[in-house]
Amino acid sequence: MNAQQIHGFFSTLRAANPSPQTELEYSSVFELLAAVLLSAQATDVGVNKATRRLFPVANTPQKILALGEDGLSEYIRTIGLYRSKARHLIATCQILVEQYGGQVPRTREALEALPGVGRKTANVVLNVAFGEPTMAVDTHLFRLGNRTGLAPGKTPLAVEQGLLKRIPEEFLIDAHHWLILHGRYVCKARAPMCESCSVATFCDEGRRLQSRLARVGTVPKKP
Repeated sequence: MNAQQIHGFFSTLRAANPSPQTELEYSSVFELLAAVLLSAQATDVGVNKATRRLFPVANTPQKILALGEDGLSEYIRTIGLYRSKARHLIATCQILVEQYGGQVPRTREALEALPGVGRKTANVVLNVAFGEPTMAVDTHLFRLGNRTGLAPGKTPLAVEQGLLKRIPEEFLIDAHHWLILHGRYVCKARAPMCESCSVATFCDEGRRLQSRLARVGTVPKKP
């Protein structure tokens, strides 16, 4: 993808969804942090089902600590790896109470020092809660970075750095959401919907498909 194609790619995604949002449900920065921590190797749908039960009862670090690890586990047991996630969330809440007065810190260094919070989780919180132009590279962004030619890389960090370098500033704040949603619903891992994709003409893989279809005389479906 060249610069003109990248601009067209994101202009199209923005036109279709001007104000993209995370699909995780939350009403505070702490709820967002907790939900993202719980979402590792789990779906947003599954996390939301658990937090709809948890947050009405405990939605602050102090209230989570009052539940204790066993009590917390009962609310999130439907989420994969729930025991280790309960342990990490309890430890994180302890640090938030003891070091930050129960508030979520706003720096990458402080966020990544919290148990169970890696670079991807920190990037989500920095972007969604604090409006930082970060790029949380999950499996969807990693796939799109490579498949589309937007930011090829062998590691999530390489793709993250490529995305931050190549995406125009006007799209950076929302780009993470557009890419996740596009990867989740259109540019799927096993069955990408290239023939009906709105940005296929800008994408390396989409253009290759169109070229193959043209050679055999098949007209791709219009989005």
